[in-house]
Amino acid sequence: MEKKMKTDIILAGVGGQGILSIAAVIGLAAVKETLFIKQSEIHGMSQQGGEVYSHLRLSDAPVHSDMIPLGEADLILAVEPLEGLRYLPYLKKEGWLISNTAPVKNIADYPDPERIYGEIRRRPHHLLLDAAALAREAGSAKAANMVMLGAASPFIQVKEDHLLEAIRALFSRKGEEVVETNIRAFRAGKEAAMKKR
Repeated sequence: MEKKMKTDIILAGVGGQGILSIAAVIGLAAVKETLFIKQSEIHGMSQQGGEVYSHLRLSDAPVHSDMIPLGEADLILAVEPLEGLRYLPYLKKEGWLISNTAPVKNIADYPDPERIYGEIRRRPHHLLLDAAALAREAGSAKAANMVMLGAASPFIQVKEDHLLEAIRALFSRKGEEVVETNIRAFRAGKEAAMKKR
């Protein structure tokens, strides 16, 4: 019997980090593969520094709910580390938490980042990477979200070629240089993740 394809992903971060661009790229790539997709998102009052998260459900069979049940997420992709911890109750025991190490200290009592990293490291399946540094090396600190997508790409059951096509489609109106920077950032994230696994 052929195994069914299903991937449940939670994207977590704050306003201005490009969470919705990550969701758009995954969505475009999933459509290219004729997968069913459901998405739910919260925009944290659409403000810089406000909470932003998205539930993405991809499957080769119809998806009936856009919300991922507790304990069912295959992947939490956190562009902000504290926001990633917020969604741990959703993660499967064997699920992956992939997090950026750059905190956005948007609250007065933001915890010590080392405590946050310690909590992330307690997960049996985790990756921590400095997305901002990798994005700067790729050509723009603004591409940190694509670094994170690249790091998560081996865990998303969508072909890399389709993710790259989706990046091209999403950023093409901003010019070829922006497209190429985002593709370099994606590849840098993937390479960093493969080295850490």
